[in-house]
Amino acid sequence: MLLGTYTPRLDEKGRLILPAKFRAQLASGLVMTRGQERCLFLLPMEEFRRMYDQIRQAPVTSKQARDYLRVFLSGASDEIPDKQGRISIPVNLRQYAGLDRDVAVIGAGTRVEIWDAAAWESYLAEQEAQYSDTAEEVLPELRF
Repeated sequence: MLLGTYTPRLDEKGRLILPAKFRAQLASGLVMTRGQERCLFLLPMEEFRRMYDQIRQAPVTSKQARDYLRVFLSGASDEIPDKQGRISIPVNLRQYAGLDRDVAVIGAGTRVEIWDAAAWESYLAEQEAQYSDTAEEVLPELRF
């Protein structure tokens, strides 16, 4: 499981050193693509295949499914981290997520998300205010 928040920096070539805790799960390859809320998703190959299989089961007659598949796959880039655990983030994906130098890399269970650091802080502050209220809806059977 991919967990935690890390704040590395992109180098001048747009490369990111993956947090050490994520490297083993991503070492054999990953797919980087557009995520929601202007972040990037890093998906281990197995998770990418699982998501792709789900998406392609939608009927081709569904405009929503076609649109989602086009956006999801058109920006996708398959990567294998180098020996230092670095990956290159393509220019189009850096632009999509507004990545410059300071980034937040978060573990989101089955995927890693890469955010512009300021955008992540803003998003987190907004969501933390609703976190307690949402728990009952998302996890109705959970007892604290």
